[in-house]
Amino acid sequence: LGLYQLIYCDYIPQHAAVNETVAIAKKMYGEKIAKFINAILRKYLREDKIEYPDEVLDRISLQHSFPKNILEKWIEYWGVENTEKLCIYYNQPPNLHIRINTCATNKKRLMEYLLRREIIVIESEASDNILITDQARDVLNEVSFSEGYFSIQDVSAALVVELLNPEQNETILDLFAAPGGKATYIAELMRNTGELTAIDKFPNKVKKLKRAVERLQITNMKLHANDAFKFGPIAPAYDKVLLDVPCSGWGVFQKKAELRWQKNQEMKELIKLQKKALEHGAKFLRPGGVMVYSTCTLNKEENEAQIKIFLSRNLDFTLESAEQFIQKEYTENGYLKTLPFKHNSDGAFAARIRKNI
Repeated sequence: LGLYQLIYCDYIPQHAAVNETVAIAKKMYGEKIAKFINAILRKYLREDKIEYPDEVLDRISLQHSFPKNILEKWIEYWGVENTEKLCIYYNQPPNLHIRINTCATNKKRLMEYLLRREIIVIESEASDNILITDQARDVLNEVSFSEGYFSIQDVSAALVVELLNPEQNETILDLFAAPGGKATYIAELMRNTGELTAIDKFPNKVKKLKRAVERLQITNMKLHANDAFKFGPIAPAYDKVLLDVPCSGWGVFQKKAELRWQKNQEMKELIKLQKKALEHGAKFLRPGGVMVYSTCTLNKEENEAQIKIFLSRNLDFTLESAEQFIQKEYTENGYLKTLPFKHNSDGAFAARIRKNI
């Protein structure tokens, strides 16, 4: 922690970084360990450098604390320079994204209210319903949050819902609904009309989603604590289906740094589940209906590859271009794709697929 502050946190005075780190070490581990840590930090200050390996992959891995198997993929996708930009972005504190509840207020009113409360926000360039701030603690303590005027949701997640394009009086199914940010946004865009069925297998997560539904005064959502693969009856009854599937989380390393150390076996199981989810979700769509498959990962094996496999096996489905629903800057080859250091957001992927018959 002390080294991280000395290397990356220019706004923290060097003496403060050393003294506070040593004090914490002394309190947690005792005098002996504290002296050892003090010696390491002060030696770094004297030498003012760390010698990194010459080999690029080894250097980036050590300097930015990322496993080589992930870095290899990123370098393959975007090259060394952009991979390093991504690592640096992920190791910085995140901003907070606020999603306006347009059923309860509007952007102008909410921005004016927050300004009166000395909370500075800026408008997102990607979505009309997202504001951005670095005052997370102030926002989360706001009475306007508890009263349902806004939710906390990264703009990349909001764009997934905007790609789905929920409309009033539709029947929509969200098969992997927790923690519920996308489900509640769907309900808001439907203006509390129609019917949204939200499924999640974990009862505690469904209870948390229920609290969000109550806070936002959502009235058109039916919640079910059920395994997505056991929910039924299976019938082509829905206008739209959202498949926000479990994934490796390569797009949210800024907020969930521990995910970068997942085992390869876990990845293989996730890919199997995602394939199964696509085939299963398609069974609920009526002819002409739309399914959106989304992840919060940058791994193409979980993203583009899954869609290509599904479309090759299901010739009655076609990919619809994301550019019809969101700004071109946030799309690539017809898909929604956000790259964190480029778009100042989590990394996300989504594909909009229509059932033709």
